[in-house]
Amino acid sequence: MRERIIRFMRGRYGNDNLNRFLIVVTIIAEALLFLTGSPLTMIGLVGLIIVYFRMFSRNIYKRAEENRIYLTYENRLKSSWRRRKAGWQQRKTHHIYKCPSCRQKIRIPRGKGRIEISCPRCRQTFIKKS
Repeated sequence: MRERIIRFMRGRYGNDNLNRFLIVVTIIAEALLFLTGSPLTMIGLVGLIIVYFRMFSRNIYKRAEENRIYLTYENRLKSSWRRRKAGWQQRKTHHIYKCPSCRQKIRIPRGKGRIEISCPRCRQTFIKKS
């Protein structure tokens, strides 16, 4: 039986990150629609049809391009989240000020009192409390 499935899938696209995401979204949508008693439960069926269409497709190039576009958006979102998380973690030990003239962000350690800050970009100095 396993050999028959392997033979059937030969030359077909298979599963990828976009399919996994679509499956999770479909399951969540179905659960929410079921809990609310909505008659729109056919939305999940449409999601599964799209997943199976992509999985059994023989147009591998097109499916790989769709997955590449999805991964681009996913990586943008993840990197944005990582930057924000790192920024919040740095706020425990540092103040982050913007230069009044060029708006460059400058990171200053906390607990140093009132200090004169020199902007690394435009060399303007200003006084802030750390």
